[in-house]
Parts: sequence; C-alpha cells; structure tokens
Amino acid sequence: MDRVELRTKIEAKAHELGFALVGVARASPSSHGDALRRWIAQGKHGEMDWLADCVEERVDVRTMLRNARSVIAVADRYHDGRPDCIEPGARGRIARYARGKDYHDLIRDRLRKLGRFIRACVPDAQTRLTGDIHPILEREQAARALLGAIGKHTLLIRPAMGSWFMLGEIITDADIAASDEAPRTNASSAIDETASMIRARDESSSTRAPLDLCGSCTRCIDACPTKAITPWSVDARRCTAYLTIEHRGAIDSEYFGITGDWWFGCDICQEVCPHAQPTRASKRAGINAVHAPRLDSVDLLEVLGWSESDRARLVVSSALKRASLEMMKRNALLALASIARSDSTLALNVRARCATIALDESESEIVRAAATATIDALR
Repeated sequence: MDRVELRTKIEAKAHELGFALVGVARASPSSHGDALRRWIAQGKHGEMDWLADCVEERVDVRTMLRNARSVIAVADRYHDGRPDCIEPGARGRIARYARGKDYHDLIRDRLRKLGRFIRACVPDAQTRLTGDIHPILEREQAARALLGAIGKHTLLIRPAMGSWFMLGEIITDADIAASDEAPRTNASSAIDETASMIRARDESSSTRAPLDLCGSCTRCIDACPTKAITPWSVDARRCTAYLTIEHRGAIDSEYFGITGDWWFGCDICQEVCPHAQPTRASKRAGINAVHAPRLDSVDLLEVLGWSESDRARLVVSSALKRASLEMMKRNALLALASIARSDSTLALNVRARCATIALDESESEIVRAAATATIDALR
C-alpha cells in the first residue's frame, strides 16, 4: 500500500482502539531543543533529574530507533471540561487525570496493539512505544501530527475539545505519510479542523511558526496561584502539580494558604482556559470510558491519620502511587492551609491538629514542617 493509504489504515485502527485523536509526524529533531536546555540550565525542572539526564533523546526521536521515519501520535480524552461538584467539607481535590485507573497502563496496552498492527501492515517495520514512559517531547510530536497546538500553559489544546488529553506515541521506521503532507477526502477526520487552520497559516506566511490558539489571552497565567506560568513555559518548582506529585521534600512555607484545595495535582490552568470549557461540541466528543473516575477527592483530616496500609489500598492501579504516605500527609496540610482560611471552626480544628503533629516525633520531618507552615498560614 502507498504511504497515504498506510496512514489511513493506522488512523482507523487507532480510532478502533478508542483513541480520540491520531496523526502522523515526520521523525525529525525538535525545534525546542535550545529552549529545553535553557529551561534545565535554569533549574526549572526542579528535582525531575530524568529530564536533564535524557535531553538528547528528548530533542531527537531518531536516537530512540535506528532509521526512524515516522511518529504516530495518539490522544485519549479523559474529561469534558465540566466543573467539579466535590462534596463539602475539608476535602482535597485530585487532578482529573489521576481519578481513575493509571493512565500509563491504559495507554500502553493499546499502543502495543497499534504497534502490532503497524508491523502486520509493514512486515519489516520496527516500532518503539513512548508516551510518558520514555524520553520524548510528546506535546510537540502531537502538535506536529496536527492533533492540536501547544497553549501558553504548555498543554496541547484541541479546538472545541480543550486540553483534557493523555498522549502516546509510536516511533517507527515505516514510511508513513505525515498528517500535514497530503489532504484528506474524509471531511469528518478527527484532525481536519486543526489541519485546515495550520494550512491557512502556512499559506499566509513565509514561515512555519507554531499555531497560536491563545492570542492575547492570559487566563491561565493570571489564575495560577503560585505564578508558575509564563507564556509557553512553566517553572516546575512553583507548580502545584509538581509540588504535590514530583517534589519529595518539604514544601516551602510561601505556598501554604495559596494553592487552594488541591491535594494531588492541579487543574486550574485548564479549568480557566476558554478552549477547555464544556460546549455542545465538547460534550458530543465525549471521553474514553476507560478513564472513568473512581475518586475525585479525599478527606484531608482522615489523610493525616492514615497508615501505609491505608495508602496501599488507595493507590492500587492508580497514578496516585506516585506520592508516598508522607507526601500525602504533607499535601493534606498544604490544602488545609487554604481551605481553613474561610472556615473559622475548621481553622481552630486544623491548628490544634497541626500543633500535635508538629510535636509528634513519630511523624517525618517533612510532615512536621508542613504542620508548622499550616499553623503560620492560619494565624
């Protein structure tokens, strides 16, 4: 079969496997290599040393597979933008991507099936799966495959569907027509709208600058409580999602009382994005049922009394396993420092609980430091 026919078959198989979006990009060096190196040199990756350790692999997918020609990018939609309806009380929210089964498993299993399909179509082809399990700038690959465009908050935005996506990729040496190479005859193709926007931009400009869906909008930047976002860049060290998921040590006292009710992760920049709001079109697009939420929040005061067995029961088949027990307790105190500010009765309870924790030598230093910071934030 020819290159375009091969792409069409792969896209059809990806949709059959439940992926909301699929496209193909040419395997070539990243255009963000220098920016990534500067970001890391400035220490904005925080404790995520694996980002610094694999820079060259990240900036050129061809280092991951000899003679790589194509990158198949897929996206799963896990939320439709509707606002949360969390039950009242001292509850800490979980980022929407982590409310169901571990997305790594859900994406990887179907990528394996797609990889086998590609090898069946091209018997001599080699494939390598990526998608948050190997070093790759996956949002750039998704944008190159015309799945959407990267927003100022650095997430991939799909017009009328927002940024509520899990991404995955397959690198292959098979020669597949890229999504921006040949026009489609199927008007209902999942990437036609973005493709037409990009082609219109290219026809009106002599350069191929990235598609900008944000314009003058700065809602994500203005809404970020820790001021982690600048246009098209995030300082991980200040990001609530990083602080509650990737950061393993004590959280600086400056963040206590300002991060809101987030216990694991944060969705604020997506919640305020105009593209991510629920619309008729976004509701019609639906979400993949495999990402159905199982838990949207936790009782923060209960978390403070959890044992390791309590944590173990919670994290089975969940991305929540990324956080240790002491991180979960630390995060609970971080969220309580914000929630209790508007509830004087809760504030009294929290301060008393924190005073006990701060003096409890059986608790880790990280949890005790968080208790002290919470008391200070509630003064």
